[in-house]
Amino acid sequence: MNVLLSGIVGSTAYGLARPGSDIDRLGLFAANTADFHGLHRPTESHVTNHPDQTLHEAAKWCRLALGGNPTVMELVWLPDDLYEVRTPLGDELIDIRSTLLSAKRVRDAYLGYATQQFKRLYDRGDGSFSADTRKRTEKHARHLRRLCHQGFQLYSTGHLQIRVDNPDEYHEFGEQVAADAMVALPMLQRYEALFDSTTSVLPDKPDEAPAEAWLRRVRAAHYEPVTQA
Repeated sequence: MNVLLSGIVGSTAYGLARPGSDIDRLGLFAANTADFHGLHRPTESHVTNHPDQTLHEAAKWCRLALGGNPTVMELVWLPDDLYEVRTPLGDELIDIRSTLLSAKRVRDAYLGYATQQFKRLYDRGDGSFSADTRKRTEKHARHLRRLCHQGFQLYSTGHLQIRVDNPDEYHEFGEQVAADAMVALPMLQRYEALFDSTTSVLPDKPDEAPAEAWLRRVRAAHYEPVTQA
């Protein structure tokens, strides 16, 4: 597989990992260009457990990133020490990361994901559940807070900081929300108000041209003519 860029994401990248936390990896690869010329398109994603790894084909990754997807966007904003595979084409993608952003899509994606997390937390009830469920609830609450903070940071500054500044506060927040999901509501409402009152530095629409040009370079670099038997 032609992996172009891959690194460690998730709680380890955020600085929220604790003993026993899973190590999550995310990356993108280039399918052989000739494989697009047959009856069936190449597989666009490969997901494995143990190790936990997700690899998206280059075109799919670009589509998700242009849509503001918070998970895939992490890959091009990681601290250098968290990359495990970096190729010249991967570095080119990092160089054009800002062109993938747009105000509305960042707001909709990050706040949308955070709202979904809150709904999951609220639907779980009053906190009287198993230890495993409580652990998952705390994790989802941390994700909610992180999505709000990172999304607003990206929206207001155009920069995404992966590592959080105050991991202990995130863990305390998770414990509080696990006991009472409504603790998360004022924070979510505060960030909604911040988005509403802030003029984004991002454009109204992403600039697809750099991603399109990059993807064409990927296709050219991974084209090998098929020889007939």
